[in-house]
Amino acid sequence: MKNLTNMIFIVGCLVAAYLLYYLVLGNPGNFNDPEKLDPKNALGTIYTGGFLVGLLMACILIALTFTIERLFTIGKAGGSGNLKEFGSTVVSAVKAGNYDAALAACDEQRGSLANVLRAAVERFRVVEKDANLNADQKLSETQRVIDENMNLETPLLEKNLSILSTVASVATMIGLLGTTLGMIRSFQALGASGTVSAQALSIGISEALYNTAGGLIAAIISIIAFNFFTTKVDDFTYNMDEAILELMQTLSLKTGTKI
Repeated sequence: MKNLTNMIFIVGCLVAAYLLYYLVLGNPGNFNDPEKLDPKNALGTIYTGGFLVGLLMACILIALTFTIERLFTIGKAGGSGNLKEFGSTVVSAVKAGNYDAALAACDEQRGSLANVLRAAVERFRVVEKDANLNADQKLSETQRVIDENMNLETPLLEKNLSILSTVASVATMIGLLGTTLGMIRSFQALGASGTVSAQALSIGISEALYNTAGGLIAAIISIIAFNFFTTKVDDFTYNMDEAILELMQTLSLKTGTKI
């Protein structure tokens, strides 16, 4: 389902990009002579960059779309308030035996860390009263629940980062291909006429330069977004691990077990 959603977004970006390319950039009003592709403004000049410009526009739209999606998702996963303060609040409540206060703090925070700690506190509250389990088994059961929830939450944080990384690489290659095709067109124009045709040269050079620019723009957006979100996820995961370790140390003291 997730892959299908991503595919719909990507196809939508491709369709939108080529609609912009043909209907907006390729509008006859942007050319002095539409048949000869003689541009009279910047939009017409960009259109002369060739069909790969539309693909590069799609790469830019994809990069922007998934950057916005990551901002929303990671922001939602972070919940409200400071993670370290929230972790300390939950641990303090558990240490005092006030599990309801710890769960209330999790309900208020509503982030990925809150989901993990909530599951851990709820499970420990149940197993703590189970006379059939010893202290080690109680901690092991709580750790199992933590691991299960971490395996659910962590992929959500890292989701779609590979798409940004792929766009950064692919856009650069597409831009290079467009540059090469543009230069080929320029030299073909020279070879065909035997003389320098300013219009033919300008079309070929435009195709080369606009593809280069488009590839670089898409790559820059994707690389910056990828590095930003990777750092964000690493910091978030570190804070989660720190809070979980502190909680487990507190639970081990309550059960008289060393971890």
